[in-house]
Parts: sequence; C-alpha cells; structure tokens
Amino acid sequence: MVLVVPTLKWMVFFALFIFSDCFDPLDSTGNISVTFDIYQRTDDGYLARVTLQNYHQYRHVEKPGWKLGWKWAKNEVIWSMSGAIATDRGNCSSYSGSQMPHSCKNDPIIVDLSPEVSKNRSEHCCRGGLLSAWSIDPFNAFSSFELEVRNVGDNPLGQAPNNLTLMAPGPGYTCSPLLDTDPSVSSDFGGLRQVPVLRTWKSTCAYSSFLANTLPVCCVSLSSFYNPIVTSCRDCSCGCREADKSTASCIRPDSLSRSNEDNTIEIVECTDHMCPVRVHWHFKNNYMNQWRVKLTISNYNYNKNYSNWNLLVQHPGFTQKTSTYSFNSTKLPTLGIQDGVSLFWGIDYYNNELLHSDKAKVGIVTTEILLDKDPNSFTISNGWAFPRRIYFNGDNCEMPLPDSFPMLPNRSSTLAPTYSGFTLLFILLFLPLLLL
Repeated sequence: MVLVVPTLKWMVFFALFIFSDCFDPLDSTGNISVTFDIYQRTDDGYLARVTLQNYHQYRHVEKPGWKLGWKWAKNEVIWSMSGAIATDRGNCSSYSGSQMPHSCKNDPIIVDLSPEVSKNRSEHCCRGGLLSAWSIDPFNAFSSFELEVRNVGDNPLGQAPNNLTLMAPGPGYTCSPLLDTDPSVSSDFGGLRQVPVLRTWKSTCAYSSFLANTLPVCCVSLSSFYNPIVTSCRDCSCGCREADKSTASCIRPDSLSRSNEDNTIEIVECTDHMCPVRVHWHFKNNYMNQWRVKLTISNYNYNKNYSNWNLLVQHPGFTQKTSTYSFNSTKLPTLGIQDGVSLFWGIDYYNNELLHSDKAKVGIVTTEILLDKDPNSFTISNGWAFPRRIYFNGDNCEMPLPDSFPMLPNRSSTLAPTYSGFTLLFILLFLPLLLL
C-alpha cells in the first residue's frame, strides 16, 4: 500500500499535466470534432456521412493532411466509400464475386482525396486533407466523406467504432469516445422541412503540444527605433546548429527521427537559433496618439513553403483600435486574459504563401501596424511595447528573455513622440505670427 499511493499521485499529476496542456487560454474552445451521421439503412448495414470540423481559431491542418482511424466494434467492413479512401484493403478472402469490399480492415485508416480527383467524390469532400482555421476560412474548416458499412450484426444501425485516432497531420490529438448525441438535422424544400438523420455519433479531438513532442518551429526577435541593438532569437531556440560554422545549410535536428509524411528532409539555413521561421517585431515610430510596428515573418526553409500561414500575437496594445496594411487581421476573444489578441494571415494571390529561402535571399512577408494609444497604459519602458506571446500556424514561438528586450538609452520612461511633417510645418509658419 505504501508503494501504491505515490504511484497514484504521480499518475494523477501526469494526467493533470496532459489535460492542462490541452487547454489553450487563447483558444479555449479549440478542437476538431468528428461526426458519424447514419442517414440510411441497407439490407446488411447502413450508409453514413463522416464530417471533420476544425473549431480551432488559428490552428489549421496543413499538408500532407489529416488521417482518421478507428477500430470496428464487431466484424464490420467498408463496402464502398466516396470522398476519401482507406489506405489498406486488408484481408477480404472471405468474400468472392465481382464486387469486393473497399476495406476489410478491423482498424482502417482513412485519408482525404485531392481536389483534382474527378471520380468517387461526395459533397464537401476532397480538400487534400487540409482544414482551414475557423476564424480565417470557416467554409474550408470542415470536410466530409461517405461510406457504406456492411456486416453490422443484429443491430441494423450498428455500434459506434472504438479507439478513434486523428493525425493532423502528425501526432498530438487525443479523441474522446464516439458517443450517441442528438441526430444531425438538414434542411429540405428550401429550408421549409427539417430532416434528421437516423443516428449520430460524435467525438471531440483536443490538441496537446506535449503529446506532439516536436521541436519549436519559430522564434521571435525584437528591435526599436530608440535602440540600435537588435535582440536576436535565442541560440538553440529550435535546436543547435552543427559545429562547423561555415556550413550554409543544415538538416533540422528532428527531421530524420520523426515520421515524415511527405518523405522530405527539412533543410534550413544554418543559424544560431536553427528555427525554420523567425518573427521580427520592430517598434518603428511613437506618435502623439498612435504608435507603429513593423512585423516581418522570415522562412529559413530551403524546400518548404507555408501556404495559408497565420500568426497570432498577444499584446495589451491590441485592446485599442489597430490598422494593418499588408495582412488580413481580426481580433479574437480570450478567456481570463486582459491583453488583446490579434490574428494575422496573408492576402489571397498577394502574400498568403510564405515562400522558401534560397542561397540569395530569405523568403519573407511583412506588414506595418498602426495602433491607437491608451493614455492609461501606454509606455515604452519595461518592454511594454513588445509582444507577450506569438504563435505561428498554431505553434508557440520561442520568445527572448525579458532582460534582453531593447532598453531605453537613458532609462527614461518616456521619449518625445514623433511629429508629422505637416505639424512641424504648421509650427514653423504660424508660431512667429502668434508671438506678434
């Protein structure tokens, strides 16, 4: 008994640690839901529609896309499928004839079809496994496929599958059991008639960076107009570079060890921080009633572009009115956080793709942000003008230590604000007249 109590304590602590890591105060309701809707019975089973819905505000599913798996409760088989495919047909030797099941695996893995596929499609399918973030593109934040299930046994509507798994695209998601819930309802006759399905099972999949167990992908550097010294990304923020400082290109430390779905080795520019992505925040100007920031995102990958990237920034200044010039942006609600949180993403056909680097230049996207001042809180002392947290594509970026933030040259808490050229011209022309 003496040995059991400490073990239980550690188990409880470990469980609480994992579940707390699943909770994100900047996106308290973020998850991916999986819904099985059985909409028609057949002679030996049912027809179902499976929908994946991304409710994450800023975390999207990128290439090579999601993989969904489960274990059948009995001896069910997937007889046919549209809008997706099972990766393994399994052992179907017990069936004969011209028509064979799509998959006889007891634990099938399902992947999405690419948008270019013209056959075997279903409604809202075939996004190549990609799911957009809910705040950026709700229409492309979900995907569905249809399947016919046979050999369900005595229950004509079957039993819910077990052990639901989601790779999106790598590990990190934990899914709850598929449970019976109120049947999904669709509209008919132009919305005049409500049609519920026969049965609905639903699961919620939560993300944990602890379970994902990946190296950081981004870091943050800082600079300001009042200090010529740039605060660089911390050394080894995303791994440490090779000992040979003359090497120009490096392989990411975890690129060979982790499961690489698209069979590419991630090669990045050799830097002291070794991050594929760097976010630079430059405090550019201090005006009377506003202040200006230049935000730059750099891609140090040599063989990877970031399509439909997004950037989340937590800063108290975002509680005020802001104007963003070269990115799309929106402010997100938060739970228990007084700072403002703004989400940025690229403009279609202009800068929504963060291109890779080459030997000549680094791929970048950049914008300037004009923020109104709150006279009760605005200050440029103690690092107030710099962000509290930054996320790139949902991944937390490594911040510099607070004691390395750009310091005021004379440790004064105020600097004279910048006056516009028009204001200076007005003073020079009319001040002598006022003094007459």
